[in-house]
Amino acid sequence: MAENRPTPPDVDRVAASRAAVTARRARAGVKGQIAQGKRTALDVLSTATESPEGVEGRLRVTEFLISIPAIGVTKMHRIMEKLEISPSKRLGGLGKHQRDRLRDFLTTRTSSRRGDSSAKLVVLAGPTAVGKGTVAGYIRQHYPGVHLSVSATTRAPRPGEIDGVSYFFIDDAEFDRMVEAGALLEWATVHNAYRYGTPRGPVSEALSQGNSVLLEIDIQGARSVRRAMPEARLVFLLPPSWDELVRRLIGRDTEAPAEQARRLETAKLELAAQGEFDYRVVNHDVGEAAREVVDLMNLRTAPLLP
Repeated sequence: MAENRPTPPDVDRVAASRAAVTARRARAGVKGQIAQGKRTALDVLSTATESPEGVEGRLRVTEFLISIPAIGVTKMHRIMEKLEISPSKRLGGLGKHQRDRLRDFLTTRTSSRRGDSSAKLVVLAGPTAVGKGTVAGYIRQHYPGVHLSVSATTRAPRPGEIDGVSYFFIDDAEFDRMVEAGALLEWATVHNAYRYGTPRGPVSEALSQGNSVLLEIDIQGARSVRRAMPEARLVFLLPPSWDELVRRLIGRDTEAPAEQARRLETAKLELAAQGEFDYRVVNHDVGEAAREVVDLMNLRTAPLLP
């Protein structure tokens, strides 16, 4: 015979629900403080150690690590495995040895990043419709410390694109002038239709000032940059699957069916070029892909291969 358990009064359920929401918001606030640089990860860990049942102590280690700038899901799992910490662990529930390993990791990471001030040129490329522009736009909005190069193109703006932000939209005559003047770091005709190029001046200026630069360009352009600047690091953005790439291309509805078919044929060739790149990032989720690309701006870490 089943045991009859008393049902909590409605007022208790409401109070419990409100308490849970308040706790989640408090933890989200701590994560936001870490992400925005208002609190250091070491400070949060120390607070969690002192008060295991407090807001910081109730924060899962996985959430804690992901809130640290330039640590994405892929890197987080790698760190958790290396530190021998279960994904279910909370900061306040860590054992002494786990806590010491986590503290040592955070201390070493902070020191190495302070000592690594060299500017880097990172190129983000991939097949058509993989979401390069969307990932780059996310980085522009959420990672203001990253200098994102703006390409020039002879094609017309798509809905929502802004001149000087998304691209520099110029005519063929102006593009010819920039080519003749050597004002482009690289340029190429893409899909046998429009020309794209990277203005050389802003990239050189940013690097000379010690700022790392991210170029979001096509695969032909990435090859040109490698020839011109061998020290550049190339990141290939992959779709989760071929079917997802097809869905994205057709779903954005910016090309006629014939053009869509031609671009998909080109995408097959583009995907075959991924072996030429230094790193690969799979675009399952825009925010996560952006975080992994930004993580690669610090190239002291190992390549993020799927």
